[in-house]
Amino acid sequence: MQAATEAKFTQETVLWIKQHTPKLLTFAITRPEAYRFSAGQFSRLGFRDGGGFIWRAYSIVSAEYAETLEFFVVLIEGGAMSARLAQLQTGDHILLDKTAFGFLLPGRFTDGDQLVMLSTGSGIAPFLSMLQQPAVWERFQHIGLVHSVSHASELIFSQRINDLINHPLIGEYTGKLSYQPVVTRENVAGALNQRLPQLLQNGTLATGLGQTFTPAQTRFMLCGNPAMVADTFKTLLDMGYSMHRNKIPGQIIMENGF
Repeated sequence: MQAATEAKFTQETVLWIKQHTPKLLTFAITRPEAYRFSAGQFSRLGFRDGGGFIWRAYSIVSAEYAETLEFFVVLIEGGAMSARLAQLQTGDHILLDKTAFGFLLPGRFTDGDQLVMLSTGSGIAPFLSMLQQPAVWERFQHIGLVHSVSHASELIFSQRINDLINHPLIGEYTGKLSYQPVVTRENVAGALNQRLPQLLQNGTLATGLGQTFTPAQTRFMLCGNPAMVADTFKTLLDMGYSMHRNKIPGQIIMENGF
């Protein structure tokens, strides 16, 4: 049984770690040659724990074609996995499930020309992966990226987003991108400061992105804490949008399983 279990994962090496705040961590690990994923999916990472294992799912920040796998983690006080990650050092080993999971995939939308990515906290990770894929930029005429955090210090990817203009594969498309930070517990220049449902309801988010949202053209992707996803989803339903399903096309795809 142990051999069968271990056939499902590989042991990888931590290449680098960056602690952005006491709670925010990014790190990269080696990528097995056979490992495949689609931008928007998540990996299961783990450690041996006594006679068993501890596993958690984390969305992948890296592009599909990257040679390494990067992750963005919010450390949770008292969390068993967070305690292990907080002690992680370059050169340490971590377990990687051989299968990537998740259906937060922009290619599932069959129509619409605006893609609006709504995220809180580490929910921005899959969107950063998507934004490194030329196919996403070719598919949509306008892309809006919204990252909502509590404090300005948590907007750790703002410079990376601005630097996409220099990306060799997608730099030519970045004129299609509007990035709107949201900071809910501080007043910060250039950032909005209400929760995403309120910003949708009062039209401030559409204005910030320089767009008009319509069910005919706008497609929403939601990723973040479950309360945000649930409340934003309900708001969008009230505004006339619907869940996208394989056999029933809609305007909303969401992920809160992290």
